[in-house]
Amino acid sequence: MATSAETSTRLRLQARRQAPLADSEQRLIETFIERSWAELGLARHTMSGYRTDLAGFARWLEARTSSLFCAQRSDVFDYFAKRTADGYSARSNARLLSCLRAFYTQQVRIGCVSEDPSATLAAPKLGRRLPKALSEAQVDALLAAPLLDSVEGLRDRAMLELMYGAGLRVSELVGLDSLSLNLRQGVLRIRGKGGKERLVPLGEEASHWIEKYLAEARPQLAGKLSPPGLFLDRRGQLLTRQQVWYAIKRFAVHAGLDSASVSPHTLRHAFATHLLNHGADLRALQMMLGHSSLSTTQIYTFVAREGLKRLHAAHHPRG
Repeated sequence: MATSAETSTRLRLQARRQAPLADSEQRLIETFIERSWAELGLARHTMSGYRTDLAGFARWLEARTSSLFCAQRSDVFDYFAKRTADGYSARSNARLLSCLRAFYTQQVRIGCVSEDPSATLAAPKLGRRLPKALSEAQVDALLAAPLLDSVEGLRDRAMLELMYGAGLRVSELVGLDSLSLNLRQGVLRIRGKGGKERLVPLGEEASHWIEKYLAEARPQLAGKLSPPGLFLDRRGQLLTRQQVWYAIKRFAVHAGLDSASVSPHTLRHAFATHLLNHGADLRALQMMLGHSSLSTTQIYTFVAREGLKRLHAAHHPRG
């Protein structure tokens, strides 16, 4: 039986293969996207999602001999009911509702429609999505997966140790240069989201592998070039996020882990969860992760708590 995620993916692919929209509806959607980008500075991913969601709703309205401008509240309710019956997730429907509200709010403001037909629809309730964290034994197996008989293997071991030891996002990892490191003081300067900088301490293990990589592997990867980046590929160029992603998937397979549930961010989740398991202060963890809000960091307390529950259930005589 197909999972909800598989069903949603299949439905999205089917939608993309449908006949194109009427020119008037397509122009309306593109005008909305352009205005939203100019007024709100929407990210490219968000604009792409809005375009897909509006096109799907417009196609459905066309089948009912209606249009985006003529949609009624009953149309919106019926469309969400159909999507739910078709297996779309609550998170997908929540994104769609956000898109429709943004679209119709704009149309009401510029006088193209008199009211928002999505205004009275309640947002779907989203369950708390907990990050998937590897156990300490699983992390050990993942970190030991690179073969150390090549410069790439040595680079990858140092890269994994640093990601786990400092809780880095993959974008932060590939953006590092040699000046970001202070091995004598054992700290790493990271430029995170929004250009914010933070200092994270380097553990002994990460420092050891970074020193080994800098001495034995990076000079060979750099060759005659003098690239500023820390982690380089065979051509002396910075590793990309995609290269790191594929490498970690490959190492997950070698370590006997489920590669579908392991990604670069998995090591960041493990970093946070393992620190909390060993008694780290939540505020200190917030600073190391570079979270602007403590509430974002607090989700890891739930991950740690769930891990303790499973440990208790597995090993306590009355668990």
